[in-house]
Amino acid sequence: MTKETTGNQSEINIFTMQCFSEKTELQVPLFIVFLLIFLIIILGNIVIFATIISSSHLHTPMYVFLCVLSFLDISYASTTLPKLLVMLSTQRKIISFVGCITQLYFFLSFICTEFLLLAAMAYDRYVAICRPLHYTLLMSLKNCVKLLAASCIVGFLDPFIFALLIANLSFCASHIIDHFFCDVSPVLKLTCSDTSTLEILIYINGALVGSSAFILTSTSYIFIICSIMRIQSSHGQQKAFSTCASHLMCVLIFYVTIICLDTRPIKAFNPKQDKFFSLLYMTLIPLLNPLIYTLKNKDFKDSLRKLATKIHAHSKCNAVN
Repeated sequence: MTKETTGNQSEINIFTMQCFSEKTELQVPLFIVFLLIFLIIILGNIVIFATIISSSHLHTPMYVFLCVLSFLDISYASTTLPKLLVMLSTQRKIISFVGCITQLYFFLSFICTEFLLLAAMAYDRYVAICRPLHYTLLMSLKNCVKLLAASCIVGFLDPFIFALLIANLSFCASHIIDHFFCDVSPVLKLTCSDTSTLEILIYINGALVGSSAFILTSTSYIFIICSIMRIQSSHGQQKAFSTCASHLMCVLIFYVTIICLDTRPIKAFNPKQDKFFSLLYMTLIPLLNPLIYTLKNKDFKDSLRKLATKIHAHSKCNAVN
């Protein structure tokens, strides 16, 4: 392990990951499971991305948001799972200090951006159901781009200062991270610096960003539910609810896992529990999003069939030539 000595303290430049188990016989099964999960996440979200891009009639705000959501799901899974796969396959469960902080920053950025994007998607559904006559005006391409830009700018700027503050802490207590990637809680557990002020700032910031997104999302759905309840026919209610049910399900899964994981103090860090909830929002959400959003979506399924037919016809032409 490489170290640099500063005064009476030794600064750690390389961390060792605890991952899931030290048992040698479990490393190959774990590698296969996470490789399959990663490949399904990549394939499922690329299919969504490609279908929306190739189908001009899907170039609406709802599908543009879904396209960006697929990109974010691929991105935050890619910040952690490839490194985990390398560690499981080589048994070198180490990560550099710079690599750790970089992983932490990008993971937080993608999660924060998705948090805000889900709020923007809830607003889109509110306008579509509660103010349908004003939909083209309120959710114009210009306004859609503004919402996406705001989500990305805030999502990537917000964690930057905290990643910078964490990078300037002294890590001399231990070099073993009891986790499978560099998350805030397990990294802060290793520092010998006083983190009380930093923890307060993180919770205040999380409360401000999280509560803003939560208020916008929950308010949108309160209006949506009230509007649906005013529809006279049960068929009309079912049709209206089906347009936002998939998004609501994803929001609930995302919020529940984030709240269970990030609303506790650092001292209450529980490795087993944190690994479980981290796996939920790192693998379950990107796995389920493609299914939840497309399984009962007739427009998307029709576009996917057309795309598959085009690809099949193109491959036949190439085979003949």
